[in-house]
Amino acid sequence: MKSIGILGAGAWGTALANVAARGGEDAVVWALEAEVATGINDDHVNSLYLPGAPLEPSLRATTDLADFKDCDVVLVVSPAQHLRSVVSQVRDYIQPKTPLIICSKGIEISSGKLLSEVIEEIAPGHPIGVLSGPTFAIETAKFQPSALTLAMKDESLGKQLVERLGQPTFRPYYTDDIVGAQIGGAVKNVLAIATGIVDGQQMGENTKAAVITRGLAEMVRFGAVYGARSETLMGLSGLGDLVLTCSSTQSRNMSLGKALGEGQSMEEIMAGRISVSEGAHTVKILHKLACDHNIDMPICESVHRIIVDGDDVAETARWLMNRPFTDEII
Repeated sequence: MKSIGILGAGAWGTALANVAARGGEDAVVWALEAEVATGINDDHVNSLYLPGAPLEPSLRATTDLADFKDCDVVLVVSPAQHLRSVVSQVRDYIQPKTPLIICSKGIEISSGKLLSEVIEEIAPGHPIGVLSGPTFAIETAKFQPSALTLAMKDESLGKQLVERLGQPTFRPYYTDDIVGAQIGGAVKNVLAIATGIVDGQQMGENTKAAVITRGLAEMVRFGAVYGARSETLMGLSGLGDLVLTCSSTQSRNMSLGKALGEGQSMEEIMAGRISVSEGAHTVKILHKLACDHNIDMPICESVHRIIVDGDDVAETARWLMNRPFTDEII
């Protein structure tokens, strides 16, 4: 796995591309915007999506998917709701057995499918992996130490990719639990919005700790229905990612929740952003799937009430805290 293609030059895609460029012989990142590709190639920066992070001179950027034809592996870093479209385009340019590694976090709204299921449908025959964990793009791009989960059914391929991407400041840990690695990343985005709301309402650190802990229980309950292993959800791609994104407004999802808690509307918040807060999309399908499978997820339901139904933040918080008492069980 010498040549790596990175499909998407947003903040996280650019950070992963920088890691791949430092760790191997060839890394090429596909950008939708020509000016982003030019900035990476000429000035070694992505001033639109990841300002302040110097990029490796060897990193190449392109706007032509045909440049992926010789890649040994492709990291898919498009927003979750655009993954189907982007992979449908790139599959015509890559080799038939090129592994596709999902680095996006979410569940497809239109189908209710995990992203691995989407790829299985539109690009059959390609080995699928998931790279997910507690990482802020700017810190990864600057080679500050981080650790992630790398999930693949094919252990040999998975461990080859661990060796190709792994560096002293970037530690992937292998698992074969593809489902668990995806569910952790998807659910934690919704829970990060909830903790942001706690911050915005100035409810205190006790409340935040309660939301994180009981949110983890919701994540595990949801994962169990889909066959995710609890140890995966207690690891980097679950609990690790949850703690990070619920602890800092560097998280787009937590900062969205904080703005909601402070009284801003979704329209006001999104008008000033160029990046995607995946949790705002995921909560819609997550709520539907939880209802369909009778999974108790009151914190995620609260976020749905606020974002989708337009319910009052303080009133929703009162509803959440005044539910009947129950045992501390998953």
